[in-house]
Amino acid sequence: MPIKLIGRTTDFKGKPLWEILGNLKNFGVGRLVIRNRFQRYPEPCYMKILKVAGMPMPEEPYVSTGDDTDRKVMVLVERVFRGQKNPKPVQLDSATYKADYMLIPKDKEHLYLDNTKVPEMRILPKMTDLPPLFSQLVIRQMKAKGVVAPAEPKLNLRYNFYGRSVKNYRLVEEGETPTVELNFRVDESSVLFPKPEKTAAS
Repeated sequence: MPIKLIGRTTDFKGKPLWEILGNLKNFGVGRLVIRNRFQRYPEPCYMKILKVAGMPMPEEPYVSTGDDTDRKVMVLVERVFRGQKNPKPVQLDSATYKADYMLIPKDKEHLYLDNTKVPEMRILPKMTDLPPLFSQLVIRQMKAKGVVAPAEPKLNLRYNFYGRSVKNYRLVEEGETPTVELNFRVDESSVLFPKPEKTAAS
């Protein structure tokens, strides 16, 4: 009889971090661990264990509260994400209970340490075209106020540059050409693009 699995699927593959570190000498300080979900990137993603500490004792130990407190651990790591090393050590605690961590054997560590591949730096534009309908509304409002409306109003873009040291994009500078195009226009091949009305032959 076939087995039918019921419940939410998961992409996790591995063990909780404490289950790995608790079985290693000195709690795995100096070893490399990875998260399976980050291995989808072509650049290396790994963490080097620097320090391990236990979490505070929960008020009701061994009682399921939905947050898996009994399986968490506090770890200080040197994190490399997509080939870019974080300038400061990172503390892991809230996500350490997830069964998605894997230990790198010592004879395989060079595959991550020697991999110097980094993502290509993307240059983002400062402004882009407005969506077609919104553009017409802006032009109509400007004309109603007696303001000279441009042929194509532009939308100023704002980006989140928090954590810039590990992000692979930056704002375009003067004299540069953006490598990323953010376009809200409707392509002519789209079914939403207005087609010219056919007139009956006279």
